[in-house]
Amino acid sequence: MPLHDDRGLFELLILEGAQAGLSWITILKKRAAYRAAFDRLDPRKVARYDDAKIAALLANAGIVRNRLKVRAAVQNAQAFLAVEKEFGTFDKYIWQFASGRPIQNRWRRTDQLPARTEQSDAMSKDLGKRGFKFVGSTICYAFMQATGMVNDHLVNCYRYKQLAGVD
Repeated sequence: MPLHDDRGLFELLILEGAQAGLSWITILKKRAAYRAAFDRLDPRKVARYDDAKIAALLANAGIVRNRLKVRAAVQNAQAFLAVEKEFGTFDKYIWQFASGRPIQNRWRRTDQLPARTEQSDAMSKDLGKRGFKFVGSTICYAFMQATGMVNDHLVNCYRYKQLAGVD
């Protein structure tokens, strides 16, 4: 489903980065723990985390205790706030990579689904320039799928038709 809420977009950006190298089900099972550990994934709070808070997070078995990923969450929160300041909302910035509306693909088989696209390449490159971490093109494409920026439901899936607006 297309997501335009900045806090929700931040949450998915952090979770997609945490998922790097792991299965998505692992992160889904830890989602509630992430929300609790990271102040409901409020970027304003996460951006202010200091070394003591990072150490506490690294001791939290409910989340992925990877130092680079935890530090990236803090850095990404800071970069996220800078993007909000520049564009008014993160939503306005991030949806430009899909030209402001969901990209409607027409896949018939799961083996047709790409891991990355020209749009996710551009998003990854721009996010990286802005100081974001764990935002490679594959992570960005997964983010685009999770936020509804791209409709990758197979054409025979009922959700494809709902999201594409076809009968």
